[in-house]
Amino acid sequence: MKPPELKICGLAAVRARFAREAASIQRLYFDYATGRKVGVICKALATAKKVYRCVEPAELEKIAGTVHHGGIVAVVAAPGLRAPSAAEIRTWSANRAPLLLLDRIGNAHNLGAIARTAGFFGVQRIVLPHDPAAALPGEAAYRVAEGGMEAVEIFRVPDLAAFARDLTRAGYAVFGAATRGGRPVRHEKSAQPLALVLGSEEHGLAPAVAAACTRLVTIPGGGGVESLNVSVAAAVLLWELVAAPVVTGSHSR
Repeated sequence: MKPPELKICGLAAVRARFAREAASIQRLYFDYATGRKVGVICKALATAKKVYRCVEPAELEKIAGTVHHGGIVAVVAAPGLRAPSAAEIRTWSANRAPLLLLDRIGNAHNLGAIARTAGFFGVQRIVLPHDPAAALPGEAAYRVAEGGMEAVEIFRVPDLAAFARDLTRAGYAVFGAATRGGRPVRHEKSAQPLALVLGSEEHGLAPAVAAACTRLVTIPGGGGVESLNVSVAAAVLLWELVAAPVVTGSHSR
């Protein structure tokens, strides 16, 4: 049986994949204009005796499966997603590595935008649940992330609420993003390693996931609109909780 493949579209995304793992690119297709910008990649593929080819726009669209291919498509093996081990969690906690947990984010474009934001702020690990409503890293997410998917490692766990409790036992402060009712977030940082949990676009955090958080936080707004797009909320919260200057304070919900 042929292993599943993933098509990475867009020059930024393809360059990021080549920089991180050049050998993973199995085939490369591009239009004439983009081909003038990928000579180094083509040379590496030629050395590895792999396929690379300039094609007409109609064929490139067919290969990509979308008109939004950005002039180039790299075919790679689809990523396998696994749950982190207990030893990995302990190491992350000891290194104070921030984590991002996504509770049933259903839109692949939002997943890609969040991955790009996480990579920008140095959050290197994203955890998804085994849930049919949760978007997985595919062509659309890679395209929107514009290379950001190469800056993060994505894991998948059977039960996000149980995983949040595991993180708490490992020493993490687990902050859940709530549309309303949470503590207003303003440049707060935990003395503990931090895990941020974002809920689904339509329903927010599942009750069991919210209950597993050590604190709920809310982005204060002006009241004209109820909430932000989840990818925008991710950017605001990661800035406030991970990148902004430290402000001391209590860390209980």
